[in-house]
Parts: sequence; C-alpha cells; structure tokens
Amino acid sequence: MTLQLAVSSLPETRETVVSLDGVSMSYGRGPLVLDGIDLQLHRNEFLSIVGPSGCGKSTILRLISGMASAAAGTVSVRGKQVTGVPEGIGFMFQRDALLPWATVAENIAIALDCAHVQRPEHAGRIDELLRILGLSGYGNYYPRALSGGMRQRVSLGRLLAYTPDIYLMDEPFGALDAQTKLLMGRELLRIWSEYRRAVIFVTHDIEEAVSLADRVIVMTGRPGRIKREYSVDYPRPRDLRAIRKDTKFHRIVDAIWSDITETNPAA
Repeated sequence: MTLQLAVSSLPETRETVVSLDGVSMSYGRGPLVLDGIDLQLHRNEFLSIVGPSGCGKSTILRLISGMASAAAGTVSVRGKQVTGVPEGIGFMFQRDALLPWATVAENIAIALDCAHVQRPEHAGRIDELLRILGLSGYGNYYPRALSGGMRQRVSLGRLLAYTPDIYLMDEPFGALDAQTKLLMGRELLRIWSEYRRAVIFVTHDIEEAVSLADRVIVMTGRPGRIKREYSVDYPRPRDLRAIRKDTKFHRIVDAIWSDITETNPAA
C-alpha cells in the first residue's frame, strides 16, 4: 500500500533498474526472513528501507548484490535475473571496511583498479575525489589516524571511484554520532545530486530515511513483508536541518513509526 502524504519529486525517468518479484528467503532450513517481497528501484531514484531489527532489510541488499539467493521469486538487475554478482553494483557497509595497512589514497585506488581505470589516471582521480569529499591533504593518512566520519567519507570515496550505477548502502552512518550522521547525510545528498545514481539506503533511523529519500519502504517484523510505502515531497537540493523542523516531515516520521510499532510492539 502507498500512503502518499505528499507527491514525491521522482526522477525524470521511471526506468526500473532493480526488481524483486514475489521474493521469499530463508537461511538454510531456518524460518523465512523475507516473505513475498515486491519491490522496484528506478533509475536515479533514492529509496530508503526501514523496519524493525531482523526484518530482512540487509538481506534484500544481499539478494540484489548476488551474495545470497532467493528461495522463491526472482531478483532482477537491469532486466536480467541475478545469478551471480551483477556488474555496476556498489556496496557500502555500516563499518568502513578500509584496509588498515593502506593509506586513504591506496584504499581508493583499489576501487579504481576494480573499475579498470588506468594507473596513470589514478592520482588525478584520487585528488578529485578527496576534494569532493572534503579530504584534500589526507591521501597519505592511514585509517587509524582518521575520525569515524572521515573513514566513512573514504568509504564513500571508494564507492564513487568504482563508479557503479546502483548504490546499495547498509546503514552506512549507523555507527556515527547524531551530528556526524547529519553531516554525512548532507554530504551524501550533495554528491548524489551530482552523480544521480540509483540508491537503496537501509537504516533504522526513520528521520534519516525520510530526509534523504524519494520513497521510504516500511517493512514488518520477521518474516519481512512490505507494509507500506511513503512518497517524500521535498525539492532537491534539500536543507536537512530545515526539513526536520517542518510539520509535514514529522507527520511522515510519526506515521512510519506507528507502522513499525503496529507490527513489532517491541520496537
């Protein structure tokens, strides 16, 4: 069901780049984690997924990336059923997963290699990404010398260096403090506005989901099903601090919170 508190400012095109049709999933012989998921991601769209812990939000990303297989239904990327790791998929995790023995520049260079960028072009591309991320001058630093927010910026830089056209982001700012999380969300939107890739952003933070996304999908407790979908009507570029003071923003957040607590009273 779509509860449209506002008409979303959806992308210019409605081309579907990711589709889950009737997808159910379990690990081994365990109970279902997902049950009958129908979900589409459109080109250039920013989609957030929220729901109680254990509802299968991260599992959806694993299915799309080819790291897991559905027990029933089909998962498609760009119209082709996922049977392995699709090309052009970038994954960003809650923890930065940077190589501790590599510098910031070397961590980003790994993604450039994966994207088949020629070695002579690396230095210029790395400098450009560090500038975009506000990390100019930090190329020779090791991860241990960076704050949590800076490490996540490097992770985002590595994702950008790979140049995927679909970003899968699994609570990428979940371990950060509230202020840093807000700043990272603002940086993500700024960069997304420039590159306009399709994004699926998984989070437990309802306010984060609403402030970033074109649409928010709300899931039930396990087995995860899609309970409702919300369209978010805020023009881009967005002032995250300003929209969080808006009464419409709080109506959407409150409605999503009610959806989650209805199906998972412990939430």
